[in-house]
Amino acid sequence: MDVFTTAAEFLRDRRPERPVLALRPHAALRAANWFLANFPGRVLYAAKANDAPLIVEALVEAGIRSFDVASLVEIERLAPVPGAELYFMNPIKSRGAIVRAYRDFGVRSFAFDSDDELDKIVAETGGAEDLNLFLRVACPNTHSLIPLEGKFGVSSEEAPALLLRARQLACRLGITFHVGSQAVVPAAFGEALRQVGQLIVASGVLVDAIDIGGGFPSRYPHSDPPELASFMDEVVRAADELAVRHSCELLCEPGRALVAEAESVIVRVDARRGNALYVNDGAFGTLFDAAYSNFRFPARLVATSRRKAKPVAEFSLYGPTCDSSDYLPGPFLLPACVREGDYIEIGQIGAYGRVLANRFNGYGEYDEVILTDEPMLSMYAGQVEQPLVALKAARA
Repeated sequence: MDVFTTAAEFLRDRRPERPVLALRPHAALRAANWFLANFPGRVLYAAKANDAPLIVEALVEAGIRSFDVASLVEIERLAPVPGAELYFMNPIKSRGAIVRAYRDFGVRSFAFDSDDELDKIVAETGGAEDLNLFLRVACPNTHSLIPLEGKFGVSSEEAPALLLRARQLACRLGITFHVGSQAVVPAAFGEALRQVGQLIVASGVLVDAIDIGGGFPSRYPHSDPPELASFMDEVVRAADELAVRHSCELLCEPGRALVAEAESVIVRVDARRGNALYVNDGAFGTLFDAAYSNFRFPARLVATSRRKAKPVAEFSLYGPTCDSSDYLPGPFLLPACVREGDYIEIGQIGAYGRVLANRFNGYGEYDEVILTDEPMLSMYAGQVEQPLVALKAARA
């Protein structure tokens, strides 16, 4: 894969027909280094967020060896990582997936949130005595931009009986929860941990691990959360209040916070109608969240000439498909002079961008390039980076 300093350098001699995924492995490495240095426990990468090999390699180089996986495909992809420890944290799994995960890939950690799922895990592992079982409990998602409550998680009333039963079956017993994606208030984690602490006391069941899930935020034009250090301070304070604090391992599952900054997409303007730009990627591609989750992404006109770039105006975007829902309201702040044939770089799509893109209308094909400059927005600016082996290899 070719390496350039900036998108402008890449476009100086090229006019790509397809949208371009611009990878910044150094950003993923920096984020992983920060989490490993600051989270008071085990860091699992939420594999669903980004499956680009170079991005995963950067996380592994930083030292991440534990992964939150939700499917056999993710298990198959990550099992070859040296020293990989896979946590099958989807609370509902097929029987075949459980069998293959346990017998073919050595998975020992499974989430559940019902008696039926616990029965399934026990039956399909042959009553194994080396299971690490995590009970998924429901918790409020009031502090997140993308709530994830409702689909998974047992209530606090039903949880004690499940904990007691699982304690008798598990080699290690854990509790897990999720405060929602892009949690913007540190107290979200403290409130959930205190709820879990009350549940442990009420149930009278000792647990060996608490997985606080994902939800750690990234920076966007519409969402400027506090520094991640404040989230860690809240986690440490709440964890120290737990009755099991001295005997319980803490885990987390960051996805967005590790990889959002590690990828952008470079799109071409194919038409302009007023302040609406028609570009060659959109809602059915890497910009799903801009259409359906009301996310605003940072954007900049990639300057390849001396044309004056000011003043700035607000634009909406339409993607390339024939579907009228392929609409990104934004607003995207860009120079008012933007026109057909220009290229725009849209940042922060490293989380869920490439993995949500599909082939509708024949689109969904991307060129790829490595860029070595800073992401447009960063939660980690100024953090010390380690050398990136993957980037050096790509340059060779």
